[in-house]
Amino acid sequence: MLMITSFDNPRMAQAFVDYMATQGVTLTLQHHGRADVWLADAAEEARVRAALAHFLAHPDDPRYMAASWRTGQTDSGMAYGRYPFFATLRARAGPFTFVIIAACIAVFIIQKIVGDQTVMLRLAWPFDPALRFEAWRYFSHALMHFSLLHILFNLMWWWYLGGEVEKRLGSGKLIVLTVISMLLSGYIQNYFSSPWFGGLSGVVYALMGYVWLRGERDPASGIRLERGMIIFAVLWIVAGWLNWFGFNMANGAHVAGLLVGLAMALVDTRHARKRT
Repeated sequence: MLMITSFDNPRMAQAFVDYMATQGVTLTLQHHGRADVWLADAAEEARVRAALAHFLAHPDDPRYMAASWRTGQTDSGMAYGRYPFFATLRARAGPFTFVIIAACIAVFIIQKIVGDQTVMLRLAWPFDPALRFEAWRYFSHALMHFSLLHILFNLMWWWYLGGEVEKRLGSGKLIVLTVISMLLSGYIQNYFSSPWFGGLSGVVYALMGYVWLRGERDPASGIRLERGMIIFAVLWIVAGWLNWFGFNMANGAHVAGLLVGLAMALVDTRHARKRT
């Protein structure tokens, strides 16, 4: 018997075992705090490890869920651990992801206490030439949100996409992407509209563009976004420009953010190809 790997999450281990069963390879599980995956036929090791590498890079691939439906047993005897809400949040995100989340929430609370206008006068993009040296304004506009739905929508996507980038590619990559998209999306929005805007959506669009194109061109990076989601993002931009929703949207920031993300992904994948 040869131990192939070990999982903290028993359901993930079972999904991999079920999938390999559909490929004609029998694996067994042993539970000793973790879920250990064992292979009886050593001749299949190379095949199993190649399949494992793909599984770890794309655990949400529908093929694995389908395999569990076809081969899974209800009497497997697995004891599922509990995964508390905050533990789930931490598992998918790094420190910078949480710093931005905390900053947005803190600013939102202050807005509710002292009013949006008071906070905007302190954090908005420089709306007067005398403020151009207040450097924080070129970034702090992204921390302001003007409704509960606004902040929940942006922070959900920030955690989902930003957390994935930070976990897979490191905090440095997420910081660079965030800083550049804050600056350029704010500049474009101010240039084409006015300095009275706020929200993390420019950064979110940058993340959408980056994660999607990086996943398409460099699957080994381990990050990906379904094509349907990037199509939805583009349609949302079009709807905003056509004012289908009846309220103001930071259309310039959205477009600029998306282009920043696509450009950074293009550069990063070119460098990756050169290294290989």
